[in-house]
Amino acid sequence: MPRALLSVEEYLAEVLALVGPLPDVEEVGLRHASGRTLAEPVMARADVPAFANSAMDGFAVRAADLSAGVVLPLAGEVLAGSAEDPPLGAGECVRIMTGAPLPSDADTVVPVEQTTTVTNGVRIDEVVPAGRHVRGAGEDVRAGTVVLDAGTRLGARSLSAVAGAGRAVLKVVRRPRVGVIATGDELVPPGGSLARGQIYESNATYVAAALARDGAEPVVLPSVRDTTDALTSALDGLAHDCDLVIVSGGVSVGDADVTRIVLEGAGAQFRHVRMQPGKPQGWARWGEPRMPVIALPGNPLSAAVSYETFVSPVLDRLHDRPSPGWSVAVASSAWASPAGRRQLVPVLLDVDASGRQIVRPAHRRGSASHMITSLSGADALAAVGEDVTEVASGDLLAIRRLP
Repeated sequence: MPRALLSVEEYLAEVLALVGPLPDVEEVGLRHASGRTLAEPVMARADVPAFANSAMDGFAVRAADLSAGVVLPLAGEVLAGSAEDPPLGAGECVRIMTGAPLPSDADTVVPVEQTTTVTNGVRIDEVVPAGRHVRGAGEDVRAGTVVLDAGTRLGARSLSAVAGAGRAVLKVVRRPRVGVIATGDELVPPGGSLARGQIYESNATYVAAALARDGAEPVVLPSVRDTTDALTSALDGLAHDCDLVIVSGGVSVGDADVTRIVLEGAGAQFRHVRMQPGKPQGWARWGEPRMPVIALPGNPLSAAVSYETFVSPVLDRLHDRPSPGWSVAVASSAWASPAGRRQLVPVLLDVDASGRQIVRPAHRRGSASHMITSLSGADALAAVGEDVTEVASGDLLAIRRLP
């Protein structure tokens, strides 16, 4: 039966339709929240900063008392973490450290390097404007305002903001459980001995690591032999325990392509997608739970690029969060691209002297489907249009950074 020939966008729409946002929400502490997705907005518990404080080591003063060369007697000292609020009379100053609360009577901080310590106090060598080097209470965030929106994928930067806003526990989307199956009689686990015709299995390793990166819980099975019974048993074992299953290998049109044979019996849709690498693709719903299955090609680079193009957006949908966008870069070298297919090339990213993003293929073979090493050092995927057969140096390309 001839396969439908689809664009990348058409096939992505099909696999996205397999899933919807997970309804399950759970609470986790900050230390367990990295990689998770917020299920509801996070509000600040208090003003950030909670009090006016000094942005510099120096001297808290009244701006009205400043003039070049004036000597201000020292009325006290405030350290970071101190609850002291020393009174500040007219013409006086208080030694203050970075982060320490600003005395109520002061409105400005003069950095220590703009002063000289003298016998009877501190001489102001350089006048600063009123309010300089003071962080106002609530200057960053006011109590009760939104710090992060629902759908935010949590990482080091966002979790730091949440912690600074006083939140210790967050409501996040449950991690989807995703089964991972690599098929093929030729596959040997890394570390084993290879016989003639065998290769080390790498697809399940890539997919499992990418799933964990994308906030899922991978359930990885040992490699499955190329028999219909073995694959059927593996899928049955995952059907009631997973939200999604990813299978790699056996999706083409050969007589030994077991994934296609087994899934076609479940009403699968196998497609040819106008892309390189990764032309053969397929999806199905398995068993009574109607568990979504996405079938990827077996060649390592094809499987990895297909994951980033199709599976990663499906994980974003399960988490109800936006997918990363594409930006633009300039090709710094020339290469060939197949007619009628969108070429997705692992590229190295750099910046030229004028500040432009520039890219070049991460491997001399470009996007050859078996070249998994070309992805290992890549910074991004570059997309070459279906109507382009030759990329020239200086051409603009759409790129998506790899996480």
